[in-house]
Amino acid sequence: MARRRAAGALLAGVAALVLWSFLALLARAAAALPPLELTALSFSVAAAAGSLWLGLAGRLAELRQGPLAWAHGVGGLFGFHALFFTALALAPAAAVTLINYQWPLLIVLLSAPLLGMPLAARHWLGAALGVGGCALLLGRGVRFEAGDLAGYAAAGGSALVWALYSVLARRLARVPSGAVVGFCAGTALLAGLAHFAVEPSVLPGRAAALAILALGLGPVGGAFLLWDVGMKRGDPRLLGTLAFATPVASTLLLALAGFAAFTPTLLAAALLVASGGLLAARGGAG
Repeated sequence: MARRRAAGALLAGVAALVLWSFLALLARAAAALPPLELTALSFSVAAAAGSLWLGLAGRLAELRQGPLAWAHGVGGLFGFHALFFTALALAPAAAVTLINYQWPLLIVLLSAPLLGMPLAARHWLGAALGVGGCALLLGRGVRFEAGDLAGYAAAGGSALVWALYSVLARRLARVPSGAVVGFCAGTALLAGLAHFAVEPSVLPGRAAALAILALGLGPVGGAFLLWDVGMKRGDPRLLGTLAFATPVASTLLLALAGFAAFTPTLLAAALLVASGGLLAARGGAG
C-alpha cells in the first residue's frame, strides 16, 4: 500500500512537471500582457476553478489553515514569481533563466539537511547530469556581467525560495493539498496589488484570454496541486532530478509550435537529462 501511494505521488509530481513544460508556450500567447498582470489573472483563474472544485467536493474547509501554512504557501508561490520577475528586470533573460533553473538541484541537495533523506551516489550523478543538460540547453551565449549582480541574486533567490517551498511542504504534510487553492488566491491578490503599483494595465485579446484560462487551469493551477502531492508523499530527490526535464520539454514544445528550432544541442540536453533521471530512479526511494 505504501509503495503504491508513493508511486501515485511520483506520478502526480511528474504530471506537474509535464504541465509546467507548457508554461513558456502559453505565456508566449499572452506575451502582450505585463508579467505581474499575467500572474494575477492566471492565479485568479486557478483560485476560482480550484474553489469550484473544492465546493463541489465538499472540501472548502481545507482552505482554513493556520498562519504557518499560509506563510509557506503564499510566500513560496508569490515569492518565487516576484523574485523571478525582479531578476528579469535587472539582468539578461538568458542568464536569469539559467540561474533560476537550478531549483531542481537545490531540491535534491536540501532533501538531506531538511528532511533527513540520504543522498546516494545515483542522486548526485543524476543531478549532475541534469545540471549539465540544463546548462547545455540554456547556457549558450550567456555572459555574466558585474553590473547585473542584483539580477543574478534575485534569480538565485527565486530558485532558493521555490526549492525551500517544495522541500518544506513535506514538513507540512498534514496541510491538505486543497489548501493550495487558497494560496493561489493570496498570490493573485499580491500580484494584482504589485501590478497596479508598477505596471500599466492591458486588456487581454481573445488569444491572450484563452492562454490565461489555460495557464490558470494547468501550469499555474493544477500543476501546483499535483506538485504538492508529489512533494508531500513522493521522493523529492527523484522529483528534483526529473525536474531538469522541464526546460528541455518546454523548448521541444516551442520547436513543435514553430517558435524554436530543433538542434543537436536540444537532443544532447534531452539525453543528458533523461540519463540523469533514469540514474536517480534506480534502486527506488532508498
